[in-house]
Amino acid sequence: MTDSHEPVTSERQPEPSDRGPQTPEEGQVEVEAAAEEVEADLEVARLARERDDYLDALRRLQADFENYKKRMIKQQTEHLERAAEALVEKLLPVFDTADLAIAHGGGEEVKHIWTALFDALEREGLERIDPLDQPFDPTLHDAVAHEPGDGEGEPRVAEVMRAGYRWKGRVLRPAMVKVRG
Repeated sequence: MTDSHEPVTSERQPEPSDRGPQTPEEGQVEVEAAAEEVEADLEVARLARERDDYLDALRRLQADFENYKKRMIKQQTEHLERAAEALVEKLLPVFDTADLAIAHGGGEEVKHIWTALFDALEREGLERIDPLDQPFDPTLHDAVAHEPGDGEGEPRVAEVMRAGYRWKGRVLRPAMVKVRG
């Protein structure tokens, strides 16, 4: 009789490492296959690194291009603003001439032309500095004459000899004034 407690063994196929001694040719084939697998892994890693380098370079190039576009837009805007400011500066003598003509009885026609021109430029950012009876401010006023005051308080603008102008908040030309005090 057989003992029912004997271990049951299943037949399994021996694995290559279980087979025992290999011939030199079989060992060489396995080494070559492993070397090819390592080379393939190295090639994949090299290609992934190269891909990542190209992706980083592309991202830097895109960021540089975006910065370039922003810089060009800013430069063009500044250039246009400077050109507009230069044009307004060239028109200031026209305002001065119209002011003198109006002061010497030039008539309603001159006043209408002056008003139309000034209103158009005012909508774009031109401001007139006309500081009569205001405190003297050397950043806004150019004092060309002085008259003694009553000794009280700070110096004030007694007369405006030529109006000053600001373009978008920046002084183009200070007002030429006579100061009292």
